[in-house]
Amino acid sequence: MEEIAQVYARSLFQVAKEHDKLDQLREELGQFADALDQSHELSVFLFSPYFSTEEKKDGLHKAVEGAEPIFMNFLELLLEKHRMPAIYRIRREYDGLWREEHKLLSVQVTSAVALDEEVVKSLGDRISQQTGRHVDLTAKVEPDILGGIVLRVGNSILDASIRNRLEQLRRQVARG
Repeated sequence: MEEIAQVYARSLFQVAKEHDKLDQLREELGQFADALDQSHELSVFLFSPYFSTEEKKDGLHKAVEGAEPIFMNFLELLLEKHRMPAIYRIRREYDGLWREEHKLLSVQVTSAVALDEEVVKSLGDRISQQTGRHVDLTAKVEPDILGGIVLRVGNSILDASIRNRLEQLRRQVARG
């Protein structure tokens, strides 16, 4: 299913890029996936093998109005190929491609207490300079870390928390 989602997401992304509609199709894909997630009846209808492709297309056109024709063609293709259940993974893959295209890097700062906005902004600016990418920064408070910060940059984690240091010290004492 992952490979299928990657193929479809890449295809949609390429067509969107060719027509300069990356943002619009990302938005419509997100709205459609959210609507499916929120409407059990709609998702059962579109995912069900009991309805014909034509019935599903008719229902799709009644449920989705004013969408970009490229996006509607894409949804119809998913229905024809019986790939609609992959829509959530396709969305995730498309978002990843979109973030890569816009050189967006997700960064999460976790601290024991709320950090000053200037400190958070400074961290984001510094990471942006070092990576050469735009930073999408979120700050989170988690009292369990006791002190210090934990930075999650993309898939990497830098743990400079007191909890982590105490755990390392505990391991050293246990080995010694």
